[in-house]
Amino acid sequence: MQAGMSFSDLGLSPELLKAIEDAGYVDPTPIQKEAIPYVLMTRDVLGCAQTGTGKTASFTLPMIEILSSGRAKARMPRSLILTPTRELATQIAENFEVYGKYHKLTMALLIGGVSMVEQTKKLDRGVDVLIATPGRLLDHFDRGRILLNDIKVLVIDEADRMLDMGFIPDVERIVSLLPKMRQTLFFSATMAPEIRRLSDAFLQNPKEVTVAPKSRPVTETVTQGIAVVSQRGKGDVLRKIIADENIGNAIIFCNRKRDVDTLGKSLKSHGLNAAALHGDMDQTSRNDTLERFKNGKINYLVASDVAARGLDIDDLPAVFNYDVPMQAEDYIHRIGRTGRAGRSGRAFTLATPSDGVYVDSIEKLIGNPIPRIDLGGQATELLEEGQGLKRGRSSRGRGKISDGAPRSKSSDNAPASKDDGNGRSQRRPRQDTARREQIASTDDKDLARAANAANEKAPKETFRQSKAENRRGRNASTEKPSRTSDKPGGGNRSDDKSGKTGDRAGARENKRGKEKTVVGLGDHVPAFLKKPARPS
Repeated sequence: MQAGMSFSDLGLSPELLKAIEDAGYVDPTPIQKEAIPYVLMTRDVLGCAQTGTGKTASFTLPMIEILSSGRAKARMPRSLILTPTRELATQIAENFEVYGKYHKLTMALLIGGVSMVEQTKKLDRGVDVLIATPGRLLDHFDRGRILLNDIKVLVIDEADRMLDMGFIPDVERIVSLLPKMRQTLFFSATMAPEIRRLSDAFLQNPKEVTVAPKSRPVTETVTQGIAVVSQRGKGDVLRKIIADENIGNAIIFCNRKRDVDTLGKSLKSHGLNAAALHGDMDQTSRNDTLERFKNGKINYLVASDVAARGLDIDDLPAVFNYDVPMQAEDYIHRIGRTGRAGRSGRAFTLATPSDGVYVDSIEKLIGNPIPRIDLGGQATELLEEGQGLKRGRSSRGRGKISDGAPRSKSSDNAPASKDDGNGRSQRRPRQDTARREQIASTDDKDLARAANAANEKAPKETFRQSKAENRRGRNASTEKPSRTSDKPGGGNRSDDKSGKTGDRAGARENKRGKEKTVVGLGDHVPAFLKKPARPS
């Protein structure tokens, strides 16, 4: 596409152009220039673009154009947009309201945390545009409140996040309910092999549109810095950076919901105008908190990753990673909240020494080391390197980002997982596998101990009977019966032969001493063998 292309060159209607002008937009972004013409041609589109590139408008604008003719039927939406989070769904709905102000399209938002009654009423009236999270959509479908056989356009937004959050099985089920003849628009911030396989399954002869490097997607307008401190020292360092850098507004990301509330209360206790935002809040409270933050009534928004995607906040000066994200891609989306639309922004990360593996993964993704922050003489630590902690002390300064700081190496002993994370480091699968094997091994041992205990508690009559049945085949143990002899019929096939054969087998067994040989059922004792024998 030509560099000087305007919205009027994209084939949009005068009504849409007027709505775009009212919204204050003049020139389309690269993703909009590339994608909109193909969407208007009813082509399937595979779009790879980072957050803050205008991706939402690249499909909402042409969808309004496509849906401008036609009428929706009751419980049969004409288009479907799937998103991973409530916040992103709400953001897309706002885009439709802005750009579709001169069209008479109906819209419904199906997300959790909101009463299903009002959502059902909208579906009953018929909607042209349905924006939904997978779980809530399937709730309505399973209750017979919606039909999906009239979908003309399907949009899957933030597909990489869908994958990370475990929504892909739900998405696959939803797609299976849709008409085969449809237009599908598939957008993702990254194009990992898993995403590529999904796109191949959902799309037909798509036009691929990529507007950012796949391996180095960090926005150049964001100045980054990282401080390595103890877990206890995070709060002090956070407040110090806010004060030293004179940061009046920021989003502060935590990995866990419980830490969001704790940090929010801590900041309030130190006189900072802060509020918390996480997934356990009801939707009304979440919307109210976001609105107050956008309007400047809240200065510091402490949030979990529910706020990392889809939030469009004008002129946000800074973002803090109070916890290092366990997925490198989440780091990209977090810091993408600042430095939008060509503005400059800053991103500060607070790491503990054990976060080395996550930091290393992030630095590999962005292609550069993150500069270390000089805390002005305050004690700092280093990322773990091999065994133990290595402590250091920063030079004098005022909390500035040091461009010349050396890159820390990740530790082989640094944990590759957190309590509720889905990290993508190379060590995670191996560690998870080892943990599952350990749990399985532990479970097997517990079962074996339980079986032995049950066997020891069995009535003596059962023991005597087992011993009598086995005396023709092999020498019975004086401590406890052989598990193989508990089999109905007397154990191994040597029992059907002469006693000499059984004696030789017993002699060989005695000669081996304590050498253990697994025979028959091994350590497993079926439950029915533990029951006392019925008197004859």
